[in-house]
Amino acid sequence: MKPPAREPLSRARRTAIHLEVRDQYASTDPDFLAWREGRRTFTPENRAEWWEGWHDVVETAVSRGVSVRRARVVSEPLTTYVRWEYDYATTNAAAGEIVRWLPRRHAKNLAVPAVDFWVFDGELVLFHHFSGDGTLMEREYVTDPALAAWCTDAFDAVWERATPHEEYKPV
Repeated sequence: MKPPAREPLSRARRTAIHLEVRDQYASTDPDFLAWREGRRTFTPENRAEWWEGWHDVVETAVSRGVSVRRARVVSEPLTTYVRWEYDYATTNAAAGEIVRWLPRRHAKNLAVPAVDFWVFDGELVLFHHFSGDGTLMEREYVTDPALAAWCTDAFDAVWERATPHEEYKPV
């Protein structure tokens, strides 16, 4: 599946923020399955094998001055899937995305949406609606300024408490 944020990110002018709040997503990703079997497909030496169109879009956005940030609210100990996301985040960083991690116990007094979302330039919100097993069921694009501002504030609150990827030590 192509990342749904690819097109709006290619049009972003200033910012793209992404909040993830789930501990499990659909686990049919070939890279995840390979990783689970002990095969790491994303090392700096084999960039051609994992560098996807998504990475190109991120790198292009960052090169034109767009700040691309991702924050993950996670349960500890990490689920197997989120542990893979932690390892895979090196690919996001290689493209120029900044990633932070917030243990769920440190988010207890934050007002955070119960769904994953992107906000582009503080204007367009992309919500991801998943089933219980982590299958993406629906993408919802919203251009409500008040909702975009609320999501941005929620992201910023998580971001302030979250640990940069380079410093976060998974439990």
